[in-house]
Amino acid sequence: MQYPLHAYVGCRTARERNARGKGIEVYRVDAPGAGWRHVQRLAGLENPSFLAFARTRPVLYAVHGDRETVSAFAIDDATGRLVHLNTKPTGGRNPVHLVPTPDDRFLVVANHLSSTVALLRLDPETGALGEISHLLALPGEPGPHRVQQPFAKPHQVEPDPAGRFILVPDKGVDRSFTLRVDEDAARLELVASLVHREGAGPRHIAFTPDARFAFIANEIAASVLACRYDAANGTLDPFQLVPSVPDEATGYADAAEIAVGADGRFLHVSNRGHDSIAVFAIAPGTGRLSAVQWVPSGGRTPRFFALDPSGRFLFAANEDSDSIVAFAVDAASGRLSATGQVIETGSPVCILFRPAA
Repeated sequence: MQYPLHAYVGCRTARERNARGKGIEVYRVDAPGAGWRHVQRLAGLENPSFLAFARTRPVLYAVHGDRETVSAFAIDDATGRLVHLNTKPTGGRNPVHLVPTPDDRFLVVANHLSSTVALLRLDPETGALGEISHLLALPGEPGPHRVQQPFAKPHQVEPDPAGRFILVPDKGVDRSFTLRVDEDAARLELVASLVHREGAGPRHIAFTPDARFAFIANEIAASVLACRYDAANGTLDPFQLVPSVPDEATGYADAAEIAVGADGRFLHVSNRGHDSIAVFAIAPGTGRLSAVQWVPSGGRTPRFFALDPSGRFLFAANEDSDSIVAFAVDAASGRLSATGQVIETGSPVCILFRPAA
């Protein structure tokens, strides 16, 4: 992906979340490390918390966290500005993550508080949202945490690198599910599942580019589970469990976002409470993790972070201090260093980059 780029930031807006965001913020970024120029504020949206791009057309999708809907927006390639196409129900409460299928025929959405994954049709011409074609209920016994694990709570719908399967870490039942989209039948199929340690609370998953390994951020346990991945069958084989915070971190912490760098050499994890970004080296061949660094996120509650397309910068979205803080990534060691660049915006929780025309 080449510069210049447009950056899209989803921001929480709801009073019950004590949110200060105004909607979706759009910026232009002309070069790696350059300042972000504000282009548009799409206001009047409720909690546009997680975002996803269509694969084959200029469309952005956003779930409305804590609500029951998802929206589609047309993207102007030249300016990056958004125009609302439509909004549709997701068939469940608190949709938290979404992804289009590789051919943009369907949109997959995780309904966090309804224990379901929804499959919505997409208009083949415009990318607008259609009706729900299938709603899959996820099985499993609730985990031991009395507050966080009352029932199945899918937290992500992440495609594997080949786009053949969708992995669904479920915080409520301590399982990570593998789904397949049967496009002919317009249905979701449960293919496999991995049982985690009780009370782990799996939240998000990230793959190495070659799909040999997958790493799962366990929110409640503040840990990372390393797995070998069988791309033919969509199954996970765990082989290492490491804490996502340093051993001197004795207070509250939970893991949030996780991502592998484009070259597959380093893993990054954000920790809320500890308010840090962890860096792990990924051993070639074995996939084993070794800690490199924990760096303060530069604010409170780093719910999300994004690596820029150059791989030279990481941007931490600090939800409770209304800031996006930039870090330079050392290519050799993976270590992060704050650049001093801070983008101020209310309650940021998701960042996506897209090439500008």
